[in-house]
Amino acid sequence: QVQLVESGGGLVQAGGSLRLSCAASVRTFSRYKMGWFRQAPGKEREFVADINWSGASTYNADSVKGRFTSSRDNAKNKVNLQMNSLKPEDTAVYYCAAQEGEEFDYWGQGTQVTVSS
Repeated sequence: QVQLVESGGGLVQAGGSLRLSCAASVRTFSRYKMGWFRQAPGKEREFVADINWSGASTYNADSVKGRFTSSRDNAKNKVNLQMNSLKPEDTAVYYCAAQEGEEFDYWGQGTQVTVSS
C-alpha cells in the first residue's frame, strides 16, 4: 500500500510560481512512476505530468509544457512539481499518483491551487 500526501498548494497571482510536493509512505518508492493530475471545478480530472522511477524521464501535458517541471528525490520519497508562469486556467485541485503496473494505482488527497487574474 502506498500513501501519498501532497503539499504546497495555495493562492498565487497570474505569472507567479508554486512548488507542489508529494510525500510517499512506501519502502520502495523508486519502483513507482509518479504522476501529477488536476481537476478543475466542473471538469474531468486531467493529466499534468509524470516522471519515471529514476527521474531521468519526464513528460508534460501540452498545456503546461515549458512552465511546469517534475523532479523527484528517491532518498526522501518525494516528488515535486515546480509550476511557473501560472495562469488562471491552472486553477484546480492537484493530485499526485503512483504507478506500479499499467495504471496509476495510488492517489493522494489533493492540494488546491488557485491562480488569480
